[in-house]
Amino acid sequence: MDKTFKKLLEEAKRIAIKRRLSEYATCGHVGCALITKGSNIYSGISSDTNCALGNCAEFSAISEMLKNGESEIVKLVSYSSKGQIYSPCGRCRELIRMVDNNNVNTKVLINETTVMTIKELLPEMYITKVVESK
Repeated sequence: MDKTFKKLLEEAKRIAIKRRLSEYATCGHVGCALITKGSNIYSGISSDTNCALGNCAEFSAISEMLKNGESEIVKLVSYSSKGQIYSPCGRCRELIRMVDNNNVNTKVLINETTVMTIKELLPEMYITKVVESK
């Protein structure tokens, strides 16, 4: 694991602390840290409610990044308060890809020894076939 991924993992671990907010909501089950093309680090935590109104940590970190005028993600790490690295869910993979065309090349730490790009995680991104009429 390279130095940048180690730094991102440390940040994601630091913020991945599950907290009960109320009888209806928790937060922090997952922490996410990403670094942009501009070398800025943004982070976010998950939020969960009893009625599916929560958001993923990746969504939270991406929102922070967008708020600060950036969209190109170089590397991303998500970490669970249960003590393991998480790969972004399908919704978050699509969000990463959609906020910047270059994000197909975003490197995601999948586990301690594996890095994959968003393109590898979404191998058949909106493949469409043109059917000619006869």
